[in-house]
Order: sequence, then C-alpha cells, then structure tokens
Amino acid sequence: MKKVINSSNAPGAIGPYSQAIEAGGMVFVSGQLPIDAATGTMAEGAEAQARQSLENIKQILAEAGLSMGHIVKTTVFLADMSLFADMNKVYATYFGGDYPARSAVAVKELPKGALVEIECIAVR
Repeated sequence: MKKVINSSNAPGAIGPYSQAIEAGGMVFVSGQLPIDAATGTMAEGAEAQARQSLENIKQILAEAGLSMGHIVKTTVFLADMSLFADMNKVYATYFGGDYPARSAVAVKELPKGALVEIECIAVR
C-alpha cells in the first residue's frame, strides 16, 4: 500500500505527480525545483537553488516524520556540469558525514529554467 506525502511548506507539484510517496518503509521524494513555497519565486544561482531544493526536500521529509539523515539515495539534475562545485558545496552541509549514495547528471533543460533539481529516497 502506498501513502501520498504532501507538505504545504514545499512547492506543490506542477504536473500529475505527488511530492512524495511512502511505500514499504521507503519515501520517494519527487524532484524538487528551487522554488520557495511561501513566495513562489525561484532562487538565483546554483548555490541558492541547491539550498532551496534541499530545503524543500527537508520539509517534505518532515511531513513524513523523517529527517535528512534518513536519505539513502539522491539524484541531482544540473543544467550544466559547470554548476557541480557550487551545488556540491551546499549539498555537503545538509548531511552529517554519512552521505547518501548519489548520482549527479547534467540534463539538456530543467522545468521553469531551473539550474538544479534534486530528488531522493529515504528509509524509515
């Protein structure tokens, strides 16, 4: 059985998908764009965008009763690999040394012209 996770402290889905789904003790968080849920605006620059995407993930996980420490896998999508170092600098601050497995890929384009989008899988 699956459970939909939805936080008003993270931006709503911009398509036919859920912010997150919990199934079998795992929480699958959809890709989070760097949009501030309160203002609807997108942060500027790769560092600020990585921070906002991770903050959105943090809020969704909190809604599920989890923290960033429960994340076992992330996927980072970048508009260009030249943004990797800026994203990585911020990303490292969100985990206490036991980093989750991660993939980071450059894509042709992200929704709404974003530079960064991050998704994850967390385990209870």
